[in-house]
Amino acid sequence: MHILGIDPGTNIMGLGVIHWDGHNIKAVDYGILKLKSFKSFEKLKNILLGVADWIKKYNIDEVAIEAPFYDKNAQSMLKLGRAQGIAIASSINQGIQVYEYAPKKIKQSITGKGYSSKEQVSAMICQILQLKHAPQTLDASDALAVAICHCYQKKGLSSKNSSGRYKGWGDFIKQNPDKAG
Repeated sequence: MHILGIDPGTNIMGLGVIHWDGHNIKAVDYGILKLKSFKSFEKLKNILLGVADWIKKYNIDEVAIEAPFYDKNAQSMLKLGRAQGIAIASSINQGIQVYEYAPKKIKQSITGKGYSSKEQVSAMICQILQLKHAPQTLDASDALAVAICHCYQKKGLSSKNSSGRYKGWGDFIKQNPDKAG
């Protein structure tokens, strides 16, 4: 099964594809859509086409997307909601089932704590997927986190990598005190 994780954004949208066989999770690809240079509706068009391209390229079975977080700036929330809505529409237009997860749920699934930093999530993504290097942007690692969270929620798995070494951020720190800084 190929799962596309999406970290919605209006300037940068994170995308991450994982392969999951029901037991093991493997990174297939990850990256970003750079949207900052486009005007409002051009951004939406690029999201629509970009998500569709990733779905076709990787033969995606399901899409997992991060729900918008709540902010005091209503204008920012409106723009983020549009970006998320277009990504969802692009997916369902191709007959792909979409699942939405709250940011706190994603962090809890990956690190064991719902209030983890993006850097902590990225570090755990590297452990879970056994990546030699973290993705270049936190948006891409967040997208991978959304996809992994979907696997954990779908099959009731705990947050540990395929070798079962780490159960969360706290467990990682206990086993790697030299890496905590």
